[in-house]
Amino acid sequence: MNLLPEAVDYTDKDFDALRTRLIQLVKSVFPDWTDFEVASFGNVLIELYAFVGDVLTFYQDNLARESRLVTATQRKNVMALAQMLGYRLQGARAATAELAVTLTRPPTANVVIPAGTVVRTQEVTEPVRFQLLADALINAGQDPPTATVIAEHSRPHQQLAEARGLKGFELLLDRAPYLDGSAEVSTPTGAYTEVDSFLDSGPNDRHFLVRVDQNDRASVRFGDGRNGLPPTGTVTVRYKTGGGTGGNVDAGRLVVIEGAFMDVHGRPVQVSVTNPLPATGGTDRQSVASARLLAPESLRAMTRSVAREDFEINARRLPGVARALMLTSNEDLSIDENAGVLYVIPQGGGVPTPALKNLVLQQVTEVYPCTLTFQVSVLDPVYRRLDVAARVFLRAGVSGTTVRARVVENLQAYFRVTEPDGTPNRRVDFGFNLKDAEGNPVGEIAWSDVFNVIRDTEGVRKIGDAPGDLTLNGLPADVRLSVQEFPVLGTVTLTNGDTGGPL
Repeated sequence: MNLLPEAVDYTDKDFDALRTRLIQLVKSVFPDWTDFEVASFGNVLIELYAFVGDVLTFYQDNLARESRLVTATQRKNVMALAQMLGYRLQGARAATAELAVTLTRPPTANVVIPAGTVVRTQEVTEPVRFQLLADALINAGQDPPTATVIAEHSRPHQQLAEARGLKGFELLLDRAPYLDGSAEVSTPTGAYTEVDSFLDSGPNDRHFLVRVDQNDRASVRFGDGRNGLPPTGTVTVRYKTGGGTGGNVDAGRLVVIEGAFMDVHGRPVQVSVTNPLPATGGTDRQSVASARLLAPESLRAMTRSVAREDFEINARRLPGVARALMLTSNEDLSIDENAGVLYVIPQGGGVPTPALKNLVLQQVTEVYPCTLTFQVSVLDPVYRRLDVAARVFLRAGVSGTTVRARVVENLQAYFRVTEPDGTPNRRVDFGFNLKDAEGNPVGEIAWSDVFNVIRDTEGVRKIGDAPGDLTLNGLPADVRLSVQEFPVLGTVTLTNGDTGGPL
């Protein structure tokens, strides 16, 4: 006897569905069983089995979802799956700032502000802290008594442990968030070098690797004597924590220097500090959504930059890069043969800093090298500004100020470079990637898409019917983009259709 239905819906597995299914099964097998009241013992058994089935299917669905990179949601699982592809999620990067350290008067003896000195913003609660990466030296009689030094948005730490030659010894670092690449390991027998894996490590190689968990807490792992030499004696690990976009402070914000300072003869000196330029380079850790996108792409580019798409993929591997476009003479006739132009958009939009452009250039020519004869230029993105003007009619009882704020917010969301999770905003792109109706790589921003964004805003009843009631850059038409252009929102001008006045 067939006890199962002819068609089974394997997605219908919650408590109520399982209970209903069990009751149907009982009725078909035990026709004399008719008491399914809530308080009956039989119903208790049925609901118990339904509950167990509900829990088991929950875990089953979780296992199925978290076992595939494209569907995994937990950071630890994405990290593990990406690692199987040879891809490592990027941690936060620390911002750096150029500081001007100044004395109140020219010193009579040399003054040294030591590396590691903390400078910070002046907020009492949760100030942004930087540390000097090198000594700041002001010589005797120097006028003006100013030294320039680089500071980093990080904090140094040191941790000790006894290894005793244990195979596979692992040390969990106390502080987080760990700053990628900052660990330095030393033992009484010598220093150890960080590697990505122990596959190429011999039994006498002093190697260690760092693994960072989903909470940005790091552990330092050593070899087993076969692949990597286990440490003996006291292990000293020096590392840094910090990083993130919070370190990208504006110019003139780093004005507090912690500590008391003296010249080489022990006489006290008064020291002030400031950052003439904004701090740059701070990026947040890579999001799960970004890793799901980039990890499979890394298999295409592997360890080199050859095809045009390789340059874009390898540039986007840097956490500070949101979008990238590589053009050669095949796409743009103005570009020389055997050369390419790489347009880079940083996280958050705007233009990349010189430091970020240098990192990108190094990424595609050295880290993932191209051919020696191929010349790469990293340039600022070419933005195409879109000014929007519309005559809108409001729903009854809605404030014009409120509607204007909502329209602007929705347009900003439509034109943003990336989604909040760090993945590319699919609605906008470089002109080369936006195809026209025939599939040609010269795209456009459709007038109708902007129309729909405004019309669908809460509080908007309709947009005016006249041809000029919605314009993009002054015209009621689509905006064509050249191959290297990227659209950005300009001014938004809204007119109240009922009163004729501005919103």
